[in-house]
Amino acid sequence: MKKIYHLATCSTCIRIIKELNPSEDVILQDIKTEKITEAQIDEMAKMAGSYEALFSRRAMKYKSMGLKDKNLSEQDYRQLILDEYTFLKRPVIIAGDQIFVGNAKKEVEAAKEVF
Repeated sequence: MKKIYHLATCSTCIRIIKELNPSEDVILQDIKTEKITEAQIDEMAKMAGSYEALFSRRAMKYKSMGLKDKNLSEQDYRQLILDEYTFLKRPVIIAGDQIFVGNAKKEVEAAKEVF
């Protein structure tokens, strides 16, 4: 299975999806209009190694909610991502048993190799 969790309004996600040029069998899930389920976030965390690996500290709400001053647990990261889509580091690209999280150049290049 190949799937990309993205934000349709995010110019970085749009650019990366264009670079990947996914085939029609790739599932694109806009996390704003189709919320991430508990099963999906659990699967992503299992593949990525932790919920923290999926968490974006760049989200505007991270600072406005005062989260940078808190000691967050794995369950906190999980719940925050489920409650607010902006906390998911985007895009999340799944190709078989591999996961690529975020827009770092090395992640995108590695994802290109399997796409």
